[in-house]
Amino acid sequence: MKPMKCGLLLSLALASVFSLSACVHNTAGVWINSQGESGIDSGGFARNIALEGITTRRVGDLLQGSTLLINKASGDMRVQYKFTWYDANGLTVEESSTSWQSVKLHGKQQLQISAVAPNAEAIKFEVYVRETLSN
Repeated sequence: MKPMKCGLLLSLALASVFSLSACVHNTAGVWINSQGESGIDSGGFARNIALEGITTRRVGDLLQGSTLLINKASGDMRVQYKFTWYDANGLTVEESSTSWQSVKLHGKQQLQISAVAPNAEAIKFEVYVRETLSN
């Protein structure tokens, strides 16, 4: 094969890998969505942290979501969580307005975490939790 064709094929292959990986959850932790579906991106982290009992309600014309964050370990853990909101088309709503929130969970502690959608377009959400590696 000519070098130009090889370069083009390599570029196309890389582009398809990157586009497929954009659709994959990768929090290096755990996640749950407003439909009650959940997933694990890190088995080691999931042995110590769980998300349970998703709840949604309306606050005026805005959606509010909450879930129970559970430290299953006997020692303290510092984690971060983030709510990501989606519209009816599955597009993120004001992604830049939501940020990771840090929380310290004591051994066996359970903590309800919640957030309100940034605007009325949000109809569903996902909650991601990951381990905080810094103090």
